[in-house]
Amino acid sequence: PVPRSSLRPPSAEPRRFRLDSTINDFEMVGDSPAFRTCLAVAERLAASDAPVLVTGETGTGKELITRWIHRASPRERGPFVAVNAAALPETLVESELFGAEAGAFTGATGRRPGKFELAQGGTIFLDEIGEMPATLQPKILRAVQEKAFYRVGGTKEVKADVRILAATNRDLEAACRDGRFREDLYHRLSALVLKVPPLRARREDVALLARHKAE
Repeated sequence: PVPRSSLRPPSAEPRRFRLDSTINDFEMVGDSPAFRTCLAVAERLAASDAPVLVTGETGTGKELITRWIHRASPRERGPFVAVNAAALPETLVESELFGAEAGAFTGATGRRPGKFELAQGGTIFLDEIGEMPATLQPKILRAVQEKAFYRVGGTKEVKADVRILAATNRDLEAACRDGRFREDLYHRLSALVLKVPPLRARREDVALLARHKAE
């Protein structure tokens, strides 16, 4: 695990915030007021166990911020499991998230844990949550609201001891008005909200990022 001393508050040096991940190593680089404000908010959100909705344009580093929140949180020793809803075929999303029992569908020869199960004790990150199929949204709502789910083909309730972080580049309030996203799910996921600024709002970081890429 990353020593607590390396989880520097945004007002302190160094300008690079490096964290080790179970998947890879990554850095967030920046020194602009917008960058530091974003990290200051993220630090406060990390102390909670409530869901967080991270918003921002594509390419702003939303997943990096969610990893930072996880590693700065009391769940830092638990797993961080990321799921990209937009990258999964609709027919596979449910089993990918919640797992499946043997015989639940063709090829399911044994029980298979889903991402919620693999994230037990840690954090699950639902990326591109705005792309989540409407048929799955009630089950996501149940997992958020009741911290429980059923595997595909299962009848036994499984407890979900996970913190849920979600991200989107869509306007979910507009999606709720259009009936494309459940309003109750939106309100549950957005208990806490963090908006990641685009690079045009943190121009002071352009030179830093360019030097970092060149190293």
